[in-house]
Amino acid sequence: MASREISFPAFYLLWAKHRNWKVPAVHIRACHWMEHRRDLAVLRAHRGFSKSTILAVYNAWRFYRDPTYRILHQGEADGTAYKTSRDTQNVLRNHPLTRGMFRSGGVREWWVEGATDPRNASLSAIGILSNVTSARADEAQNDDVEVPRNIQTPEAREKLRYRLGEQVHILVPGGRTLYVGTPHTHDSLYDEQEALGADCLTIRMFDQEHRIENATRAAYELPFVPEFVFFGIGKTARLLVAGKDYRLQGRRLVFAAAPGGLIDCYAEVAWPERFDGKELEKRRRKTRTINEWDSQYQLHSKPIHEIRLDPARIKAYDCEPRFVTQNRVLTCWLGAVQIVGMSLRWDPSSGKAKSDVSAAVLDLQDVAGRHYWHRAAALTGEIAETDSKGVPVGGQVWQLCDLIEQFKVPRVTVETNGIGGYAPAFLKAALKRRRLRCAVSEVDAIANKNLRILEAVEPLVQSGHLWAHVDVINGPLWDTMKDWNPAVRDQPDDLLDAGAGAVTDQPARIGQFLRNVSEGSHDDWRPSADSHSYELEA
Repeated sequence: MASREISFPAFYLLWAKHRNWKVPAVHIRACHWMEHRRDLAVLRAHRGFSKSTILAVYNAWRFYRDPTYRILHQGEADGTAYKTSRDTQNVLRNHPLTRGMFRSGGVREWWVEGATDPRNASLSAIGILSNVTSARADEAQNDDVEVPRNIQTPEAREKLRYRLGEQVHILVPGGRTLYVGTPHTHDSLYDEQEALGADCLTIRMFDQEHRIENATRAAYELPFVPEFVFFGIGKTARLLVAGKDYRLQGRRLVFAAAPGGLIDCYAEVAWPERFDGKELEKRRRKTRTINEWDSQYQLHSKPIHEIRLDPARIKAYDCEPRFVTQNRVLTCWLGAVQIVGMSLRWDPSSGKAKSDVSAAVLDLQDVAGRHYWHRAAALTGEIAETDSKGVPVGGQVWQLCDLIEQFKVPRVTVETNGIGGYAPAFLKAALKRRRLRCAVSEVDAIANKNLRILEAVEPLVQSGHLWAHVDVINGPLWDTMKDWNPAVRDQPDDLLDAGAGAVTDQPARIGQFLRNVSEGSHDDWRPSADSHSYELEA
């Protein structure tokens, strides 16, 4: 056999010559990085980059250099991992330098000639959620383990991370870990590994990008000269044609008229030989949401579904309500804004590990109809802790009383579904014990939860009428809104649901602020329903 001292780029080029491939420069870059990367590494590359193909050739090169090397290869499922296993076997059987190296085994685990560990295979291929407790390996590979199926909820992402944590105990001292894939959520595990100091190579479809969210003007200054200009996403997406749809004046993008939609400008495509304008337009039209495009091609950590309730649209503030007496009338102010409405919604839960969050949201409203989510709390413990006489002295109702006392809440609404059936009685007893004046309203929430949330919160988010205290934004509500998908039935949304309830517990005041422009006019033909009193002399 020839000398085993060969670089991975050279090994890859030999295989490409055998397969009659034209190797792009960006693949040589990836191969060089694969050879020289550190022990903890992340390769993020856009869809269609041939990441798994490169990984299969890399595995064969590893075994060629060191037949005693052991690789644990994990995909999002067993079947996905088996694909790379079969591909690696194919390279070993047919590469000019490795013919005859494959010794024995199936797809799940197999050995090469020169392997010295009969217990642990040269390559073990298995899904990330499968059991690998007894394995040992020199390298753990995670090939596209983050997919929509296993990261849809925080609990699913936690389960994925737990399984990944098993690799720490499987690797021998000095072992290596490699992540390969594209992000599918806002808190991607690839970002997490980068924060831990991983050696990262990120290859986006386009090296330069600039977005115009809503092109309401006919001309825009750009930070670079674009090579591709797209309009829209999905079925309506189009690759605009220079000279026909727009013209360039240096870095100035000029349209005949304002397009009135999403415009994306790109330059420096990573693999121009494969991804020309025709192919890019086809992929753009088949991509359902802009988040999916951003995550799969530009490698921005976003959920691939459309974010209906984007927390980035919420305006933050950092001040507390002030209660001021003016002309013997008590008023409430938030900064320089007068608060005219306040609601507190409580959706009780037992506080046990697998139950819903016991959510309480305090919502303030000003005269212009703007809403301020001032507190979004997950109450803990029992619904009520009582003394020997059965009078509440602690628990969730006591925590709620603290909010009521601090902010002079005039009314609290309690959802009575499930465990909330007896919560109002405990709350009333706690209010009496604390000598607090606050009305307790009971509501049975029977309408579709996702529809309730959309109807109450989405108009406020889209119109910019929803504000939130910095403590609320920095709390769990931000991730809840990022993750929330109206198409998913069972998801962590208790704080969001309580916030929606707090909004609907108050009347809409926008009309009162703007006033009726026809007020006082005499063009209303309908009979008056007013009441009139007349005093007749005897």
